[in-house]
Amino acid sequence: AVQLVESGGGSVQADGSLRLSCTASHITLNDVDMGWYRQVPGNECELVSSISGDGSSYYSESVKGRFTISQDNAKKTVYLQMNNLKPEDTAVYYCAAVLLMSFYKKLDTCPQSNFAAWGQGTQVTVSS
Repeated sequence: AVQLVESGGGSVQADGSLRLSCTASHITLNDVDMGWYRQVPGNECELVSSISGDGSSYYSESVKGRFTISQDNAKKTVYLQMNNLKPEDTAVYYCAAVLLMSFYKKLDTCPQSNFAAWGQGTQVTVSS
């Protein structure tokens, strides 16, 4: 089965940076689209960024210009570089893979069973 393992979350002060990593197994990144969602308890799960097999990317308006998604196909790893972090970026971040479907920009909750795979989630906390 496809597995996604995340790393890189943690606590940082406002204006700081973090890099999240998501390493995949039993899958080739070119065959899927990869994305990062985040969720605050009680809120919807929000698509933060995604990258397709051809390298095209999406960013939500709230992170555009501050976050950068990239992938290393040889390492089967997707990265989310987060700069100029703000307290409102505090959330649990999930990486996800989809096959033959589009990412939903909003979900009631993460994870969702109709996705190809989800990471375990990693907490990002930004203090003011």
